[in-house]
Amino acid sequence: MDRRSFIKKAGATGAGVAASTVLAAPAIAQENPKITWRLTSSFPKSLDTIYGGATDIAERVAAATDGNFQIQVFAAGEIVPGLQAVDAVAAGTVEAAHTTSYYFWGKEPTFAFGTAIPFGLNARMSNAWFYQGNGNTLMNEFYATQGLYGLPAGNTGVQMGGWFRKEINTVDDLKGLKMRIAGLAGKVLEKVGVVPQQLAGGDIYPALEKGTIDAAEFVGPYDDAKLGFHKVAKYYYYPGFWEAGPVVHGFFNLEKFNSLPKNYQAVLQDACAFANTNMMAKYDVKNPHALKQLVSEGTVLRPFSQEIMEACYQAAIEIYAELSAQSPHFKKVYEDQLAFKKDAYLWAQLGEYTFDTFMMIQQRAGKL
Repeated sequence: MDRRSFIKKAGATGAGVAASTVLAAPAIAQENPKITWRLTSSFPKSLDTIYGGATDIAERVAAATDGNFQIQVFAAGEIVPGLQAVDAVAAGTVEAAHTTSYYFWGKEPTFAFGTAIPFGLNARMSNAWFYQGNGNTLMNEFYATQGLYGLPAGNTGVQMGGWFRKEINTVDDLKGLKMRIAGLAGKVLEKVGVVPQQLAGGDIYPALEKGTIDAAEFVGPYDDAKLGFHKVAKYYYYPGFWEAGPVVHGFFNLEKFNSLPKNYQAVLQDACAFANTNMMAKYDVKNPHALKQLVSEGTVLRPFSQEIMEACYQAAIEIYAELSAQSPHFKKVYEDQLAFKKDAYLWAQLGEYTFDTFMMIQQRAGKL
């Protein structure tokens, strides 16, 4: 090849590379635009574990996008009250919320499945149903009708049954009892005589202290101790059969989520998955220590009687039949989750629970 021709061609090629590099920069910038969102939590900052799920999301998103995608987190009440978080997202007042879906079941009962229904899935089964079953698909079909997109972004594990001023031994003891209880569980307990009250976390203590309510459930030992419920109610019941594995969701305005670059959507999904796992791990570490402390300060632990459990289970089944007849969305999700649950417990009783029961026996025998 002629030397001058070779140099000329090489120069043209080099210029082309340089030009393509210059042209590519704006395209890369467009893929990673600077975006700032606001997220409202349904929880106060004092509840560092459950509120912390929102900050986990924000920190992960910022780290994965070199700070280009920022999510500003606001505690309950700083923008809107905790029980209005989903409404604010749907209306576009904020782009996101970190809250429990079942707070909004009164708008449509299908919201309850996003968190937990009485005698539903435990934490491990919830993850399986949402991630590998039909949970995310079915719930987002429903959430889309509300202008929302939702992702699991936290789990507390099975909760406690709550704080009571007096012992509750029979179903008759529940009649007329004013109890703070969230979600569809209130409707179930109402069927056995309880008068349900839905209050945000920060409003529970004063209501219990003043006697406006007779009992209250919230989460479990760590959060409940922070809120001081043991100072105004002596008896601590278990288990919280209405929340075996309650999911906390990241909710996003559907239009805003769909308008994000695909890589930002993926980052947000990964950040929520981390928050989901991290919250469960935190509770598993913190709850045992908090429970010991509560007992040392005079808290009296009591299991719900078999009579109460059976009555509430029957009440739940009746209500699910009623709601399935009223709401096609509810029926579709309930039937799918029920089928999943049957198989999940078939497997769990052979493996996990057989092993766990053996280890608990060793613990009680002082061998662990």
